Amino acid sequence: MGKIGGRNMIKILIVEDQAMLRDSLVHVIGSQTDMEAAGATGDASKCLELCRNLKPDLVLMDVVLENDANGIALAAKIRQELPDIKIVVMTSLPEITFMEEARKAGAHSYIYKNVGNDHLFFIIRSTMQGSGCYPGPADKWAYSLQFTEKEIAVIRLICQGLEREYIIKELGITENMLKSTIKTILDKTGFDSISKFAIYAVSRNLIVPEFAPPS
Repeated sequence: MGKIGGRNMIKILIVEDQAMLRDSLVHVIGSQTDMEAAGATGDASKCLELCRNLKPDLVLMDVVLENDANGIALAAKIRQELPDIKIVVMTSLPEITFMEEARKAGAHSYIYKNVGNDHLFFIIRSTMQGSGCYPGPADKWAYSLQFTEKEIAVIRLICQGLEREYIIKELGITENMLKSTIKTILDKTGFDSISKFAIYAVSRNLIVPEFAPPS
């Protein structure tokens, strides 16, 4: 990742065939202080060359591209040739087989296009921090579920995409206390990872964090 003003910048290549959405993604990603749109294309044939030349940290990849090209197959090629690049696959199609194909291709994360911008930013930051993000189990968390104040504080900070070391310092707790709190949250919700639960909570506006990445 590059740096601007001492802050790590996530360089993102956008691969999306719809020009209006592609331009919108360039704009909203460029509005973030820790992200930049290094390039954008809807042409699958140009993607590998752009990856080689631009050296993005992450590729935001549509499933269906121009001329019916397959973004998941392209993701597999990128992973094979340039394994350091993170890949987030996105689609508007509720085709469950796409998710499994994306996993097999080595894509790190998978999202639907109907998510809000904050959810997208969360996915990008989480992916760059090493947390693969795929949609979790549907509606497992009951709205009536009660969390303690400490659990809510932990959830809010995790939903900002903050690293555990920062959370420990911010809340003044030990690493073991954080691990115990996360285990309790997972036990209550039935999720198998805190990243999946955070994605679920943000996407349904159950938690509305302030997306201000740490310097």
